[in-house]
Amino acid sequence: MIKALFFDVDGTLVSFNTHKVPESTIEALREAHKCGVKLFTATGRPRQLLNNITEVEDIMDGFILATGAQCVYGDKVVRQDLIPTHEAEAIVDFCNRLSVPAVVVGTKDIQIVNRDATVDSVFYDMLKVTYDKFDVPLEEVMKQGVLQITPFLDEEHERELLPLVPNSTAARWYPAFCDLTSATADKANGIRAIAEHLGINISETMAFGDGGNDFTMLRAAGIGVAMGNALDTVKAHADYVTSSVDEDGIANALKHFEII
Repeated sequence: MIKALFFDVDGTLVSFNTHKVPESTIEALREAHKCGVKLFTATGRPRQLLNNITEVEDIMDGFILATGAQCVYGDKVVRQDLIPTHEAEAIVDFCNRLSVPAVVVGTKDIQIVNRDATVDSVFYDMLKVTYDKFDVPLEEVMKQGVLQITPFLDEEHERELLPLVPNSTAARWYPAFCDLTSATADKANGIRAIAEHLGINISETMAFGDGGNDFTMLRAAGIGVAMGNALDTVKAHADYVTSSVDEDGIANALKHFEII
């Protein structure tokens, strides 16, 4: 019996075409929640940038954020993995040498290094982010503890950077950037932490995803579901492939497994 559902956000809960949660998904999630199933996001976004699930936010029991770096149930942080301070500094230095942007996510605030039009285009035009509070100095954000750094690096530069930060790891769900977190942070560990906190077995969880930062959680969950619009590499790690986010994929899968 599935007791908890975990959803990637962009491309899974939220359509890249409409930037909204499809109506069929809203109805399916509300029905599942009424049946007592716990609902969680499992997203690369930190909480400050999670502005695109307003249609279902009220029924979310918790959040796996920043690719698993922070896991929250209700108001309680049940797991948090920070990038080591010296590695966070090395990442920022690397981006400064290349003059490329990097979004530095602290436990409370966010700052952008080398902000340019590319960042604004991706964040505000493509991802429809509404957050724009960047008044806390970088030094203060770093002192809070860094959950995630998102440098706008291509894959070649990413490969150059990673040997410099052996206690960190990278996940890429959009070509323009990668998300760097502690090597102990990923969505799979997030699901495990939430399941342990809830007192349920990992076999009683189901996870949905479409991107490169999702395949570990699809493997870890009791049932891993890839969206029809998922990368082929993600589908290869799934137990089941449903239809796309725009073709009622979540609702169809929940009906297939008789969750609703």
